[in-house]
Amino acid sequence: MTAPLPRAQPPPARARVRLWRWRRGPLRRRSDALQAWTGLVLALAVAAAAPAATVIVHNSVHGSLRAGAAADARSRAPVDAVLVRDVPRHPEPGSEEARHTLYPAEVRFFGPDGRPRTGQADVRPGLSAGSTVRVWRDAQGRLTDPPMAAGEIRSRALGWAAAAGAAVALTGAGAYGVTAMALDRRRDAGWERAWADTGPRWTTSV
Repeated sequence: MTAPLPRAQPPPARARVRLWRWRRGPLRRRSDALQAWTGLVLALAVAAAAPAATVIVHNSVHGSLRAGAAADARSRAPVDAVLVRDVPRHPEPGSEEARHTLYPAEVRFFGPDGRPRTGQADVRPGLSAGSTVRVWRDAQGRLTDPPMAAGEIRSRALGWAAAAGAAVALTGAGAYGVTAMALDRRRDAGWERAWADTGPRWTTSV
C-alpha cells in the first residue's frame, strides 16, 4: 500500500524589497541608509508642507479675487443694450450647446453722460436685431466684463490651491530623484574603484 502523497505546500512568500535600505546587513552601504533617510525626511516634509501650502494659497487667491471683484462692482454698472444686427442661430437656441456658446455682436447703449454709444458684447445665439441684452460698462462708458462671480472665484482659488499642493509634491519627488541620482553615481564610482583594485589580482591569479 503506497503512502499518501504529501499535500502541496504554498510557495514561500517573496521577501519585500521595498524597505531593504533600512535593513542592517553586510551589503548595506552608508549611501543606502542616507537615501532611505532622505526619502523619509522628504516624505514627512511634503506631507506637512502640501496641506499648508494648499490652505495658504487658497486663502490668498480667494481674498485677492474677492477684493478685485468688489472693486469691479463699484466701478462698473449693468445697463440694457439693443442688438444692432441678428445673431447666428447656430447652435440651435435653447439647446445644451447654446447655453455655453456666445457670439460677439454690435450693441447700442447709453453711456454715463446719457449719449448713445455702440460697442461689442458677447451674446447668446439666435437673438434678432432690436433684442435687449444686459451688458456692463465702466465709469468711462466702455463695455467691459462683469465682476467675477462667487462661483468663478471659488473655482479659481481651488485650482490655484491644487496647483500649489502638486508643486510641493513634485518638488519633494524631484529632490529625492536628484539625491538618488547623485548617490547612484557615488556608488558606481565606488564599484569602479573596488574593481580597479580587485580586477588585476583576479586576472593575475587566472
